[in-house]
Amino acid sequence: MAGLSPDGTACGGVALGDVCVLGLGRTGEAVASYLADRIGGRVSSVTLYGGARSDAGPASRALEERGVRVVLGTEEVTGSYDLAVASPGIPEGSPFLRAAAACSREVIGEPELAWRESPGRWLAITGTNGKTTTTALATALLRAGGEDAVAVGNIGTLAIGEVAARPAPRWFVAELSSFQLAESVRLHPRVAVLLNVTPDHLSWHGGIERYAEAKECVFANLDAHDLAVVSCEDDWCRAAIGRLEDRGLRVAHLCATCDPGTPCAAFVRDDRLVVRLDGTEHELAAVDEMAIRGSHNVQNALAASALALEVGAPADLVRAGLLAFAPLEHRIEPCGEAGGVRFVNDSKATNTDAVEKALTAFDPRRLILLMGGHDKGTDLGSVARAASRGARVVICFGEAGERMAQAVEGAGGTSRVIRARHLAEAFQTACDVAARGDVVLLSPACSSFDEFSNFEERGRAFKRLVAEHASDGGGAR
Repeated sequence: MAGLSPDGTACGGVALGDVCVLGLGRTGEAVASYLADRIGGRVSSVTLYGGARSDAGPASRALEERGVRVVLGTEEVTGSYDLAVASPGIPEGSPFLRAAAACSREVIGEPELAWRESPGRWLAITGTNGKTTTTALATALLRAGGEDAVAVGNIGTLAIGEVAARPAPRWFVAELSSFQLAESVRLHPRVAVLLNVTPDHLSWHGGIERYAEAKECVFANLDAHDLAVVSCEDDWCRAAIGRLEDRGLRVAHLCATCDPGTPCAAFVRDDRLVVRLDGTEHELAAVDEMAIRGSHNVQNALAASALALEVGAPADLVRAGLLAFAPLEHRIEPCGEAGGVRFVNDSKATNTDAVEKALTAFDPRRLILLMGGHDKGTDLGSVARAASRGARVVICFGEAGERMAQAVEGAGGTSRVIRARHLAEAFQTACDVAARGDVVLLSPACSSFDEFSNFEERGRAFKRLVAEHASDGGGAR
């Protein structure tokens, strides 16, 4: 079954020819599987290069049985291809990607392929932090407004896996990473959102400038009928707004602190979320009515609301959707209470900017902050100042723990700083110093790879510790 365009006609009718796929992870397998179904039709052949560390297994054998040529254990790409589709973990400028480019007429990413196969009714969301919450919330608001919508992309559901059975009216709400956007060419969303740009993935891109450029690719194909929703709260985004407005595009200025005064804007006035589109205002929920907390989640809610309203969701149903939306797992997620102490899992906060924003959700006099993990070598000055003033106690753990502890101690705030070897010890220390009414927040500012496989595993370990503590009686002073 072909993908469908918004008018219900079959699309993706262009011959793809000989295609190579780079990477045998989840993305590579899904792309190769989609293409395998079209061998003998629009696809002449599919060759998958697994990469230097790839080995034979059930996935590679299943693809071979469907006619895919699988090459394992190497990054040497040979032959001639009409198209190469790269998995997002392969860095720009890597020998693997360069080898594929030398053999291919074009190199693109999986979202770009999905868009070409099923264009129209795409909505795109990117940013260093907040992408997943905003994507999930935007999808929920569209559904609350009576639209058919599915979240795809970096949020976990690959767009290419949704193309074949996509009904004509369905919106694709795509969370797109900088990796995915760097390999997009024609991708054209109806609304594109840029939440923020702070240093992240710099080694992959080769610097903050290239990283920011990749994020801005989300707007590359917008025209005057579309809407860009862009934060005006960091320098990179403000610069992007200027470039977009120079192109004559409609730009909704996104600001959680004041009214930007522009014809299109999403902002807070008198503690209520307000979206203005071409001069028409929609007053939505009060900030303290929503279950998601923190200034960053106010921004996420504003962006999702602007997106939903722009494509026709009624304001009253958008408001209802905002009130019904619960925090996502690992993102300022309440995960239990014991002895009058609340525990919050923010394991997704793998960079310093995310932690600074999380701190805005809590009373600094009652907060015990757990920070640490794999040391990415990030500058800690700003987050150390925020933590030293934003928490009563800061417990630093893991590989980065000592450097973090020294940074917070040197920031001159009022926090008490405690060192711990690992997450379990940090948790027990937090329980020992917590008083009734306190909040224990895991918001690490680090990746998890010194102790865990990913931030999800770390967050679930924290929640298990909370559950065990509560079952043991979990007393507090």
